[in-house]
Amino acid sequence: MRKWLLALLIIGGNAHAAGVDAISPGRLQFEAGEMAVGISPAPEKIERVLIVIHGRLRNAETYRKSAERATELAGKTAHTLVIAPQFLNESDVALYSLPNTLLRWKGNEWMGGGLSTGPKPLSSYAALDAIVARVSDRKQFPDVKQIVIFGHSGGGQVVQRYALLAKDQPALKANGIRLRYVVANPSSYAYFNEQRPMAFDHAQCPGFNRWKYGLTDMPVYAGGQTPMQLESSYIKREVIYLLGQQDIDPQHPALDKSCAAEAQGAYRLERGKLFFGYLLRRHPEGVNQRLVEVPGVGHNGDGMLTSPEGLKALFD
Repeated sequence: MRKWLLALLIIGGNAHAAGVDAISPGRLQFEAGEMAVGISPAPEKIERVLIVIHGRLRNAETYRKSAERATELAGKTAHTLVIAPQFLNESDVALYSLPNTLLRWKGNEWMGGGLSTGPKPLSSYAALDAIVARVSDRKQFPDVKQIVIFGHSGGGQVVQRYALLAKDQPALKANGIRLRYVVANPSSYAYFNEQRPMAFDHAQCPGFNRWKYGLTDMPVYAGGQTPMQLESSYIKREVIYLLGQQDIDPQHPALDKSCAAEAQGAYRLERGKLFFGYLLRRHPEGVNQRLVEVPGVGHNGDGMLTSPEGLKALFD
């Protein structure tokens, strides 16, 4: 484990400019290139790994700090490692004159599992696979019992869709490691079929069931899995939908207002509750998932992470 942590190359101080506000200081080595990553100080005995996914602003350091604060509030710093991967895009690399060895994606394509544009093609979801595989490796992390992947807003979209498409990792089961996905306040969800909770004009919204709103034209990462196979795997995965009770603004500036998203509901709280209801109707026998509402919190990542409900979702 120490060897892997030492492989994170620390670079100079953070810069600030238009676009992403800071480049995460760590570097995680993959075959396809280096990934920018923020990481908390490592405790001697790591029993839980909290992987926190940023939103569209790609502000990984902001989320890392909030996750560290949540860990402190829960009294879990002695055994928790926080990892905040940063999905940079091409404009970030140009803006900060970053080396060509850094992985980057076109625009927001990382959110849907798209392939990096350099230095080599790698799905953003495959990058998450690689992180999960490393921290579940008993040679490097002998004490890990649980991995939690948390995402808020755009990061919540990533976590929901990653939980849907992710390949099973045999090492998790073999090593008795529990994997939980926490999906917080996303703008939209990937549905399994063409059913939607809201009425809309299909002719005016031809892309309503295309990935990432549905399962038509899925990314290469999906590997030819059928919608039925994906749904069957998804409902067995441990997923918590964490929804702010005040995330109810249908005109929120960061809310997806496309017709494909509007077909899922008017605002994030409604969209989350409608999606969960859709899940339960399709699987009346039950799913390994639950919905938790967070009173008094709107569209606020720090507020969600550090709320009593957030702490329980992350740390039991």
